Amino acid sequence: MQILNSSIPPRYFRTAVGSFLHGLDESERNDIYLILFIAQTDPTLHPAWSEGWMEKVADKVIAYGPEEQWKHLQELERNKELREKALFDYTYLLKECNKVRAKYIAMIEDDVIAMDGWYHRTRQALAQAEEQTKRSTKDSFLYLRLFYTEQFLGFNSEGWLTYLVASVAAVTVEMLLLLAIRLRFPKYGGFLTYQIIFLVCGICTPPFITLFFLAGRVSMLPLSTGVAPMPNYGCCSQGLVFPQTRISDVVGWYESKKIGYVDVLTEEYGMARDELRYAVTPSVLQHIGRKSSKGNDYGKALRYSMSVAGRLWNFAFETNTGEDLHSEHLRHIKKSHG
Repeated sequence: MQILNSSIPPRYFRTAVGSFLHGLDESERNDIYLILFIAQTDPTLHPAWSEGWMEKVADKVIAYGPEEQWKHLQELERNKELREKALFDYTYLLKECNKVRAKYIAMIEDDVIAMDGWYHRTRQALAQAEEQTKRSTKDSFLYLRLFYTEQFLGFNSEGWLTYLVASVAAVTVEMLLLLAIRLRFPKYGGFLTYQIIFLVCGICTPPFITLFFLAGRVSMLPLSTGVAPMPNYGCCSQGLVFPQTRISDVVGWYESKKIGYVDVLTEEYGMARDELRYAVTPSVLQHIGRKSSKGNDYGKALRYSMSVAGRLWNFAFETNTGEDLHSEHLRHIKKSHG
């Protein structure tokens, strides 16, 4: 597996890299080809460039050279054309990583931290994704998502008709069940009157249905632990693992678009071609930071005194404890070594 890291805010960079390497045993580290990418035309402007630690922990450190598009990239940096520059960075890195010919390529942004044991969980998740793909009509899947935020997986407004039908069906089933009890067991007829049935189904049940929806899908219908398809509402691009066989498809799509956000373009590609897209629950990565490279996102999006970036959070990640994760990781290492 190949791990890639694109630098945006330097204060996140070292923390992210450290969290990925911390706790790996020798065999796990040897299984990873780690490329660190300083995505600036003048890499000396990045503090990590002169700190001396990148060469010690990475298999390869790359930066832009004076190529044909170098001047254009400088213009993008000066004009802060982030959508075009970030997409070019992502595509450049994908192509660079593809030269290694690893079976899987993990694109990891630097505003994340990884859990202890992320690597063996990712390997297990990839095996599950492969198995599920074999049972489908597809030859391969597009990606495995290592991070997502549940805030987009709620009871979304576009599904209102489904929710309405389900609610009506629930009330109807309840009413038919009570009527069947009244007819089948006459001794309950004195208590289970038509007025009581109407009170239960027409007055009491609707508020409970309302409370069900107000509690949210994350609370009432959470994703089960493991790997599951995520064809809709997948966010964001903090951690995506692509099969090596799909890199040329993805790179071609990005280059044809030239401008846009990686997460949005990737979802557009997947939806247009009905691609299999998976996510692992709980996420093995957690987003950190409250400022986005996409610019000031406070404005109208401000909620709970938090920016959009500050609300990118995986709740299930926080159900883990460091002690449990470390113990699980040690058990896996012991088992893998026989």
